[in-house]
Amino acid sequence: MTDKDKWLDWAIRLQSLAQNGLAYSKDVFDLERFEEIRQIAAEMLVTPSGLPIETVKELFCNESGYQTPKIDTRAAIFKDMKILLVQERDGRWALPGGWCDVDQSVMDNTIKEVKEEAGLEVQAEKVIAILDKKKNNPAQSAHHVTKVFILCTSMGGEFVANSETLACEYFELDKLPVLSEGKTTAKQIALCFEAAADEHWQTRFD
Repeated sequence: MTDKDKWLDWAIRLQSLAQNGLAYSKDVFDLERFEEIRQIAAEMLVTPSGLPIETVKELFCNESGYQTPKIDTRAAIFKDMKILLVQERDGRWALPGGWCDVDQSVMDNTIKEVKEEAGLEVQAEKVIAILDKKKNNPAQSAHHVTKVFILCTSMGGEFVANSETLACEYFELDKLPVLSEGKTTAKQIALCFEAAADEHWQTRFD
C-alpha cells in the first residue's frame, strides 16, 4: 500500500467515525468535535485530490446517519456468448450500471441503469457476485463500495447515445476493449462468463 493509499484510508476512517458520532451523539460539545473531525478528514483529501475544499466536502461529507458502504450494481447481458459493454464519456468501456439510488432495490436499479445506459429492457435473473471494490478494482475511492453483478436477459430495446454513454457493443472475452477498471475489470467480466455458462452457479462474495 502506498503512502497515498494510506492517507486516503485514514481520511475515510476519520470521516466514518465523525459521521457515526454525529448520528448518535446528543452532547452539543461532542457534536462540535465530530464536525471538526469531519472537516479535518475533508482537508486531508484536498492536497492529494487537487479539488477545492467545498467540492471535497460535497462529495465526501454529504451523508448523514451511520456510515455504510455504497452499492454499485452492474449488469451482465449476453448474446451469442458475447457480453454487452457500454462506452463511457472518456472512451473506456464497462458493464452497464452505477450507484444504487436510495429509493431503488438492487434488482430495480440494475434494470434502470441498463435502460438508461444501453437502451435495453432486461430481466434480472440471478446474482453473479457481491464484491468489495477495494479488494477487486485498482481505482481508489473516497467511499467504501460494494459491487453487485447481476446476470440479465435482454427483452429488447435499442441504444440511443446519452449523457453517460457513447455506444454499446457485445464483446468476446478474449477481445475486450480498453476497460474503465474502476468500474469493471477483465477478471470480473470473466466471472460473468463463468456464471452465464453454469446453470448451477453459486453467488461469489468476499
